[in-house]
Amino acid sequence: MSAGLAAHRQRSLGERGSVTAEFAVVLPAIVLVVTLGVGALAAGARQVRLQHAAADAARLVARGDDPGRAHAIVGSVGGTADIQHHGDLVCVVASAPLALPLPDLTATSCALAGGL
Repeated sequence: MSAGLAAHRQRSLGERGSVTAEFAVVLPAIVLVVTLGVGALAAGARQVRLQHAAADAARLVARGDDPGRAHAIVGSVGGTADIQHHGDLVCVVASAPLALPLPDLTATSCALAGGL
């Protein structure tokens, strides 16, 4: 019996620290996945804010308000606005850069000129 216990003890000592080594290998991958997930959620939230700002800006300009207010609304979410007139439509193209080396976020919204 004691021979079996000694063999078990020797096997256990040979595997000592393996969990720490495995954790050290897996930890960077976990951090990368979590970081990418948080970044994707942040980009999605910023896209929604940019779309809402573009819609608000288009309605303001279509009502005849100062275009400076439209630029300020889009600027409040960290973007820039380009106001375009297409016949009876007033369109605002808003864009905002991302912190990642990816294309800028863009949002377009149009409103009927003279509308309420």
